[in-house]
Amino acid sequence: MARFLHRRPLMLGAHPVLDREGLSAVLSLMVPGAGQIYNGDFARGAFWLLVTPGFWLGTGGMLGWACHLTSAYTAYRRATRAVTVA
Repeated sequence: MARFLHRRPLMLGAHPVLDREGLSAVLSLMVPGAGQIYNGDFARGAFWLLVTPGFWLGTGGMLGWACHLTSAYTAYRRATRAVTVA
């Protein structure tokens, strides 16, 4: 659990680096489930990796964006909870 100790983003020069929550959300927004896997939730990551393409193909692209956003939001929330627990 030592990886959850840094709550604030680290600084490189004058630019802040994404914190753990932000990085997991961005990863999951790019590839649904990647943020959950980054957080250590492998079952949730596999779920989003399987469900999102199904929604993209099954609805003709109308509901795939909703899965992407929901996946990113849940990755962010789970990372936030993991940081506050540690």
